Parts: sequence; C-alpha cells; structure tokens
Amino acid sequence: MTTSSISSASNTGSIPVTTPISVTSSSSAGAAGGSVINVSSLVSELVAAAQAPQESLIASQTSAVTANISALGTLQGALSTFQSSLSSLSTPSAFNSQTASSSDQTVLTATADADAVSGSYNVTVTNLASGQQLLSKAFSGGGTATVGTGTLSISLGGSSFAVTINGNDDTLAGIASAIDSAANNPGVSATIVTGTDGAHLVMSSTLTGAANTLAVTETDGGTGLSALTYGPGNTGNYTQQTAAADAHFSIAGVGYTSASNTVSDALTGVTLNLLGTTASGSSATLTVANDTSTVQSNIANFVSAYNTLQSALSSLGSYDASSNTAGAMQGNPILTNTQSQIQQTLYSLVGSSAYNTLASIGITTNSDGSLSLNNATLATALSSNFSAVSQLFSSSSGVAAQLNSQITADLASGGTLAAYSQSLTSQNNALTTRSNTLSAQMTALTASLTQQYATLNTLLSSLQSTSSYLTQAFASLPTVQGKPNA
Repeated sequence: MTTSSISSASNTGSIPVTTPISVTSSSSAGAAGGSVINVSSLVSELVAAAQAPQESLIASQTSAVTANISALGTLQGALSTFQSSLSSLSTPSAFNSQTASSSDQTVLTATADADAVSGSYNVTVTNLASGQQLLSKAFSGGGTATVGTGTLSISLGGSSFAVTINGNDDTLAGIASAIDSAANNPGVSATIVTGTDGAHLVMSSTLTGAANTLAVTETDGGTGLSALTYGPGNTGNYTQQTAAADAHFSIAGVGYTSASNTVSDALTGVTLNLLGTTASGSSATLTVANDTSTVQSNIANFVSAYNTLQSALSSLGSYDASSNTAGAMQGNPILTNTQSQIQQTLYSLVGSSAYNTLASIGITTNSDGSLSLNNATLATALSSNFSAVSQLFSSSSGVAAQLNSQITADLASGGTLAAYSQSLTSQNNALTTRSNTLSAQMTALTASLTQQYATLNTLLSSLQSTSSYLTQAFASLPTVQGKPNA
C-alpha cells in the first residue's frame, strides 16, 4: 500500500482554501487502480473552515444590533409611559380644577368646573321646583271598572299628546297604562291608587317648573271620558296634590328663579343641586376653591411615574461588577443624553417665589436617583401659594411642560431616537445581506472545489493504474546474473 500527499489551492469569492490531501492506493479500491479521495467529505470540511469565522462574526454583530433594537424599544416605551403622567400637570388648564362644597348638604350640593372662580357665597333657598300632581275622584268600581271610550288630549306645558281609549283599555287601569305608553308623551306618568273609597287615577308631571302644568280634554266630541278631564275652569274632577312651581333662591343676595332644582347658569362654572329650603333668616354657605386634592394626587402620580422611568433607564445603562454584566445601552450617548436632559429639567428653577423648585414643594432626590414626596410639604405649598405650584409645573418653563416638550421631540419621527432606530435597522439589514452573500459564496465555493477534486481524483486514479502496470512489467523482466569471479 502506498500513501502520497498533494496540496490543493482554490480561490473562489476571495476565500482561499489550502489543505493537504491524502491519497491511499489499494488494489481493491476504485475501478481504475483504486485511487480514492472522499470528495464530498473533503469539500464540506474546507467550506466549513472558510465559512465559520465569517458566520460567527456576522452572528455576533447581529446579536449586538438586535439587543440594541430591543433596548431602544424599552427606552421609547418607558419615555412614552412617563409622558402620559405629564398631561395632568403640563398645562395651566390642568390646574384649573375646582371644587364646590356646601355647609348644609340637606339644602344643596354643588360641583364646579374649570370656569369656576374661588370664593364663598351665602345661598338661601325659599322654594324648590316641583312638578304638578293630580288625584282624580274615586271610582267605586276599582281599577277594573269601566270608565268609557274616546280620545283624550293631554298637555304638559307647551307639549301635548293624544290617547285613544277603546274597548280593550276602557278601565281606569287600562287608561293609566295607555297614558304611560302613549307616543310623544313629554313626561306624564299615570298610576292607580286604591283607597277605602275606591280607585283614583294619579297623573304626575316629571317636568318641574311653574310653566309645566297639566290639562286633559276629550277631543272625540263625546262625553265617555269627561270624568277624567281637567283644566282652567274645569278642576272638579281632580284634586291638585302638588302644584307646578319654580325654585326660588338667592346667591350672595341676588335672587334667581329656576324651573329645575338643578341649576347651572346662576353662578359661573358651578352647578347647584337644590335639595331643601333654608330656615327663615338662615343660609347655607357655598365654597368654591382650588382642587388641591386632585393636584396633589397628580403630583404623586408624577413622582411614581418618574421613579418607574428612572428604574428603566438605570437598568439600560447599568454595570454589575460582580457578574461583569453591562446594561444593553451602557455608555450609549442616546441614553446618557436623554438622562441628562431629564435631570437638568428636574433641577431647574422656575419663577421667583419660594416654591420655585421641586425640592421646595417636597420632592427630593434619593441616592439611587429616584424621587421621594413629602405630602405635608406639598400640601402646605398648595394651600400657601397654589399659583406658584401651578407655575412650577405648567408654565412655559415649568418642569412638566419642559419634560413633555423634550420627550415629544425625542419620540418624534425626526427625533434622535427615531434616527437611532433607523440606523439600527440599516445595520440589521446590512448584516442580513452579508449573511445571504456569504451563503451564496459558500455555495459557489462548494461547486468549484467539488469540480476540482473530482478532476484530481480521476487523475490520481489514472496515475495509480499506470504505476501498477509498470510495477508488474518490471517484475516480469529476466534477472541479469553477474559473471563469477575467477
């Protein structure tokens, strides 16, 4: 058996491959003398050796870019979530919330909107608005007794509707049901009250106010329903239980009349709900004030949201010496610039009052960068100078207003984060292209090497066949013997 070594070199796609090739001769190997090269195995090893370093580099770079894309998404999400907490503090209107309270909630309650002006007002209620209620005469036959048929026209204030009674609903109960279910009924309810004297039809107006009086007429030309009619000059069929009346009250001595007990146009920005009357010579006190409770809650939410943001940013830029592990954006200027801008805004001076920093209203920084809120200090600031606290957050140079502007700019389509995102996307696409190109090069290299070593295999087989022939030929030559010495 004979073994020889041959060096082969190929240059395909600028990827050099050089390796020793062992060729084994065997009388039983191959049809042409037995020369054997395992072309498939050899080519696979050569291609793998050329591909592995570049493939590893691309994979490493892709992993880094993917990690940066994920980290950027985390940063964008954290900023967006924090920004949502700024909407309740970043504009002056966010501090316009008002509250309205009553010293006697059996007389009135109240609510206030942003148009209300702080102040205290004496309110006197002499009469509540009411809807008219009528009680018919007794019908001895009860609710099932037949009354008659025909058509009733019932009016309430300026509206009216018709009720036609036929043989299916000509009882007192049937008439009450027909009134309740009539089309275009503007607010008249009917029911039956039964006493020892018989059944009564009760008609009530759901609309309050002196103008909303009830009238009932029969319009069919007959008298079948005349016992249920009512109106000026015809009041004998009913007893008025409650008169249609307006509410009468005064605010700070100024009288007002309302058809409803819910009044929203007597005091700017305040809605009154009248519930009772005041005793003679007394009044209830209505107080309108800044809604410090809501503002304090909004500021507490701001502190909590910032701490969540700070935790996310710290994690992205952290370094753990014990595990030698760095955050996904450690040292990244995008992260450090974002943190720097936010911190500069948090520590800025706004206005010239005593409450011109976050620290002055009870918001201080902890050693880990998070914020703490002293509720007592904040409450004092709000009660002492509500306007200054509003300015600290919502003026054009206010903390919340500035943070909102900065984050809006950062997250905008033309902002720094968007530009960084586009750069990462381009890098990722380029790596994908490199990976595809490498794959194509390796395919071409495989084909080239396969062709070269197949050709070499044929040559070696031929040479081995010739060598075998020559060996056999020399072996068959006669032996030349030398002349013996004398």
